[in-house]
Amino acid sequence: MHILIGGYTKHESEGIYQFDFIGAGNEAHLEQGRNVVKVGGPTYFQKAGDLIFTIKNENGQGGIAAYRRGKLVSQLIHDGSSPAYVGINQDKRLLYTANYHTGMLSVISYDEQGQLTLLDQVKHEDRALGPKPEQDTAHPHYFDETPGGHLVSCDLGQDRVDFYAFKDGKLSHLASYQNEDGFGTRHLVFDPSGQYFYVAGELSSQVNVVKFDEASWMFQNVATYSTIPADWDKHNGAAAIRMSKDGRFIYISNRGNDSIAVFEVKADHTLKLIQRVSTFGEFPRDFNWDEEEAYIVAANQNTNNATLYARNAADGSLTPLVKNIQVPEGTRVLFTE
Repeated sequence: MHILIGGYTKHESEGIYQFDFIGAGNEAHLEQGRNVVKVGGPTYFQKAGDLIFTIKNENGQGGIAAYRRGKLVSQLIHDGSSPAYVGINQDKRLLYTANYHTGMLSVISYDEQGQLTLLDQVKHEDRALGPKPEQDTAHPHYFDETPGGHLVSCDLGQDRVDFYAFKDGKLSHLASYQNEDGFGTRHLVFDPSGQYFYVAGELSSQVNVVKFDEASWMFQNVATYSTIPADWDKHNGAAAIRMSKDGRFIYISNRGNDSIAVFEVKADHTLKLIQRVSTFGEFPRDFNWDEEEAYIVAANQNTNNATLYARNAADGSLTPLVKNIQVPEGTRVLFTE
């Protein structure tokens, strides 16, 4: 098993690094990482077989690129900023990107060789911007599939979740769910039933529980919870959110409080905080787990280190195993074979 970590390349990082996962239980650790894809700014990426689809920026241009065994095979690059997120459906051979800076959502296809083709785009216009300084324009930060096969985006600038159909190569808007002003809608996860989603609010450091019907597009705001301590008075931005496959636990990273908040999902889909564990570094933008969800790795962007945890599947808790894994400017974590 391996872990791929990429991020910014503003300082010493050269792109995407691979770490070998060694051992088991309390003896588990990561071998020293090695650069496997030399690319500018791979802040988010996906993998399909021997292909890596990554965000890329260089010389004032940004976009998405496909690499096979470290070699560039295709790219869609444009003037300006690169996207912030890449989603994937390997069965359909589709990629979904959200560009935080330009407001653009894109659907891209790829073939067996990794050749990329832009299928359609929509741009988020400024309809109802939030009240905080970071909400100066539309800022879509996430674009991926729903349980029912539609597409969904999170717009931090407008505190909004938008749903789309993608049919005959075209995107069309279906419905919207509005978070509270200043929430800073960033990422979301769906529960296994497909009837609830949980939205991470970057600017409010909260998670919002929403019941919804993907046939009628009816939404019910269930509850909202803080991801940080009540007495925390310094800057914090909630970032990554993940839900265990059994739907019993939710994990959210805090950049500022520098922790992972662990919530138990109760029978009525409300949440109970059970743990807030340090990431032993600064600014944990992303974390991820292996296929069995037995181990988690969190990357600390500002301190060039990552932390490995063991995960207890029975109670959801995390136990730190290794705290000083050297990784430069990490913002994306992906376990792979």
